[in-house]
Amino acid sequence: MNSFSIWSLFTGDFVTAIASIVLVGFSVMSWAVIIEKIRLFRAARRNKPSGDADKVIMPYDKNLWFLAMVAGVSPFIGLFGTVWGVMDSFAAIGLNQSVSIGVIAPGLATALGTTALGLVAAIPAAIAYQVFTKKSDDLYDELKGK
Repeated sequence: MNSFSIWSLFTGDFVTAIASIVLVGFSVMSWAVIIEKIRLFRAARRNKPSGDADKVIMPYDKNLWFLAMVAGVSPFIGLFGTVWGVMDSFAAIGLNQSVSIGVIAPGLATALGTTALGLVAAIPAAIAYQVFTKKSDDLYDELKGK
């Protein structure tokens, strides 16, 4: 008898576990960048930076590429996990010569779990990238006197 757990959604097999680890790592690192940017822009609001706009803006633009990369790549890693889980379900059908829910459910649950992780990583990164890019652009324009 198979036992179900939330943990098994993300660690169904080696490939799913690796995809899940990568997505969780991306999410954690994205939140680190997001928190860093929140602190940086709050400090800038309190003490307006001045000087050469190109040099002053560098810390505000730093690591935004990572948020863009996570936003773009995470859904595809989640989709890969989805495809892998569906393939696992079809393999289980072939092995068991049965199409019962008990045969296909574990693979489909894993597929949906990695899809969810992909979105959990991508959505905050995409929103943060847009917000912080706009704030950085606005600060640059303010420093340039536009």
